Amino acid sequence: MTDSVTAAPETAPPATPHRPWWPPALAGVLSLGLGLAAAEVVAGALGRAETPVVAVGEEFIDHTPSWLKDFAIQTFGTHDKTALLVGMGVVLVVLGALIGLLTARRKGWGMLAATALLVIAGFAVNSRPDTTMADLIPTVAAGIVALPTLSWLVGKATGPTTPQPQLTPSPPSAPTRRSFLTAAGITAGLAVVGSGLGQLLGARRAGVETSRDDLASTIDLPRATPPDGVDLVVDGGEPWRTPNQDFYRIDTALSEPLVRAEDWTLRVHGMVENEVELDYDQLVGMGLESRWLTLNCVSNEVGGHLIGNALWTGIPIADVLALARPTADADAVRSTSQDGWTAGTPLDVLTDGRDALFAVGMNGQPLPVAHGFPVRMIVPGLYGYVSATKWVVELEVTRFADFEAYWTTRGWAEKGPVKVASRIDVPNSRAHVDAGTVAVAGVAWAQHRGIDAVEVRVDDGDWNAARLAAVPSADTWRQWVWEWDAEPGEHRLTVRATTADGEVQTSEEAPPVPDGASGWHTIDVTVDG
Repeated sequence: MTDSVTAAPETAPPATPHRPWWPPALAGVLSLGLGLAAAEVVAGALGRAETPVVAVGEEFIDHTPSWLKDFAIQTFGTHDKTALLVGMGVVLVVLGALIGLLTARRKGWGMLAATALLVIAGFAVNSRPDTTMADLIPTVAAGIVALPTLSWLVGKATGPTTPQPQLTPSPPSAPTRRSFLTAAGITAGLAVVGSGLGQLLGARRAGVETSRDDLASTIDLPRATPPDGVDLVVDGGEPWRTPNQDFYRIDTALSEPLVRAEDWTLRVHGMVENEVELDYDQLVGMGLESRWLTLNCVSNEVGGHLIGNALWTGIPIADVLALARPTADADAVRSTSQDGWTAGTPLDVLTDGRDALFAVGMNGQPLPVAHGFPVRMIVPGLYGYVSATKWVVELEVTRFADFEAYWTTRGWAEKGPVKVASRIDVPNSRAHVDAGTVAVAGVAWAQHRGIDAVEVRVDDGDWNAARLAAVPSADTWRQWVWEWDAEPGEHRLTVRATTADGEVQTSEEAPPVPDGASGWHTIDVTVDG
């Protein structure tokens, strides 16, 4: 008789509990956020402008192709920097989430990816103009905070790596999830507090607004009251004087350079007989002049609003150049901003008697930081990309053959004289208006030449002369209005202008690149019977 042996049932390995993806992803995002907040705090405490986010954003701006910059300006207008920051925020959230997920699967690879991101930020900071080793400290601080936080939070998110024996069943994820959510909440709170503290420290350290406030009572800035007759006050029309807060801003500075007036200097050198260096008080002491001047961006489309008119107070650029005495063979001035941006301006334009200014005031106030405080350039008759350097700190008298400026390396023309242009502001495009008398109104401009006539036509009919407002000089835009006897139906309105020297605005359409848009502005309206 053979004994039968009963085989013991095989024991299946314990099942690995399913872990949700979102805790490690959130851990990565929060770790990155806390690291960036730490960078803001350190940058603010040290008075440094270059944080990792700002540096990467500015590098992106510098290396963005012209067509993409044009698309951003045309799509977002003066909100292009906001759009970039939002986009960067989305990218950082995605990167943080991916790093968190990678760390949960392979910790070493995840930490390496996070380190690589910090190294890229460090290279971006180091590549900015005028940076020093001190500018890298905020990025180092971000790494010191973010990497340990990433390891700690992902550990909280994933729980123990080996199953723990349990005598009685219990939900294995409950204590881990509760612990993770507590840790995540603490991290998020610290990130918010750190970011706010960093901004507070930065503003307090720089003291730029305090410097502006002090100047309001120490330099003589006139009231920005428009001259009589310049504003036709048409309902719905744009005011002749553009308020500071509504003035367009197009530049490459993601983070506005923070320069106190008492720390600012201007250096004039190059092909000159006498190098000059002036501080703010010396510049202002040369004598202030105030001029109404219209400034517009070369990226402005036909009918666009990247244009504004303000009372600018400053010192003639020609007076400063006269101190340096440019040599006879020089033909250009290369101006440089505090943040390293450059523009090339014809020397003869700066010395031909036009009201080209080192502006220190705008509409009766010290320059806003966003518009170049403490000193910027304004040159009527040229687009801003070749003349209107904000936060200007240096002029090099030179020759066009010997240098390239920021935008000329990106496909834009070397010289940018403003083209004659006009715009219909009232009525709005695709508006419905009642039959009868309708005010058609807008602005026209050809800085330093002036506007002598504006004409409007309905559909393909005859041109009709518009009534023009007064202007203080040829360097501002000019309002116009035409009373239209509107008949019911669908109609197209077109406007064109003529300069004081006889040039009729061309109908030939051209894009902004390389030297400014051209063409007639047209709108479609419906006249209700």
